[in-house]
Amino acid sequence: MRTRLLGALFATLLLAAAPGHAQDGTNGATTDATNAQGISNEIFGPRMPVDMAYGAFQRGYYLTALERALPRAEQGDANAQTLIAVLYAEGLGVEQNFERAAGWYSLAARNGDPLAMFELALLYQQGTGVETDRQRAAELFIQAAEAGNPEAKYNLALLHIEGAYVEPNIQRAAQLMGEAAEAELPEAQYDYGVMLIEGAGIAPDAIAGARYVAMAADQGLTEAQVEYATLLYLGSVVSRDLAGAVEWYSRAAEAGNAVAQNRYAKLLAVGEGVDLDLETAAMWRSLARRQGLVDETLDRLLVSLSPEGLSRAEERARYWPGLPPGSAEPTPELDTAAPPALPDFPDPPEVPDDLRRALDALSADDEPPATEAPESDETPAEPEPRGADQPAAGPAPIPAQRGSLSGATPNGS
Repeated sequence: MRTRLLGALFATLLLAAAPGHAQDGTNGATTDATNAQGISNEIFGPRMPVDMAYGAFQRGYYLTALERALPRAEQGDANAQTLIAVLYAEGLGVEQNFERAAGWYSLAARNGDPLAMFELALLYQQGTGVETDRQRAAELFIQAAEAGNPEAKYNLALLHIEGAYVEPNIQRAAQLMGEAAEAELPEAQYDYGVMLIEGAGIAPDAIAGARYVAMAADQGLTEAQVEYATLLYLGSVVSRDLAGAVEWYSRAAEAGNAVAQNRYAKLLAVGEGVDLDLETAAMWRSLARRQGLVDETLDRLLVSLSPEGLSRAEERARYWPGLPPGSAEPTPELDTAAPPALPDFPDPPEVPDDLRRALDALSADDEPPATEAPESDETPAEPEPRGADQPAAGPAPIPAQRGSLSGATPNGS
């Protein structure tokens, strides 16, 4: 069929160009052009209008994007208004100005753009460019969620869990969290998975919960990687997979997660699922300590490490993720191109009731203290510019959605 259509298109173009088939007047030419366009649309689909402003924005030509967007924005184009707001909010090609960003977001929100509603809600929540008004922020989250914005659904779910500025409603929170998870937001996948495992606002389904946690882990959310590694290690919900648990812990450790660094160090210290390596275990312990996580159990496991080995481990930690000067032995690297394959999730006959107690017990000795300062003057790696404060447990925020079940309030920046 495609071959015939291509032939028809080619023949039409030949007929339109051949002198013997030239049409008298404009009606014939218009008909030929219309027929050719119809065939083209049938083969390739209708042509979409090109957004020159957004195209310039994608290529980093921010002043050009602003110049292209302004005439449309002045005519009430919500997408153009949002684009201009982003330029001012991020300081791209213009001086950063949150007040102007808020003004353009407000215009775009009134013109029906869900993304503008969501971004304006974040500004009201944090008092950035506008006076802090969390009630107004909640109203905008509701509007954006009703318009289908998955990030707004996620944040609104957190508000329903907290019961702040909206009614406390765990069932509604679970529904919104599920919708955001279906939109493939990794934070929502993680939180929804936890809600399913715990039966919070929804009928318990540990297998489905583990599946959502695994999907969030596969997207690179380190807290989900730690949780999924723990599920694999315990084998209470999914089949026990020690090698898989080690791999997910190591990936989260390499990404800078303190809990993962501590647990991976324990596995290295006892040689469980990985070759015993006290020196590398001590390096990961040092990195976890840098973020304020101190574990006496791990300290006891490393008591036999020689002073020389401990010194090398501390030096490796100081230069991590790079190598100390003159180091001959590189730090083991992970194959980041291919994360561990996610297993099938068959329905078990019965899910153990003590799953969460087991997880809590495993976490009890390696949660970072809430008030102690890190032992090192070095500052842990910060999240991406649009991220928010990352809690010790729970999903780390990413652009366009903020907060977690463990952080009482959704955040924005």
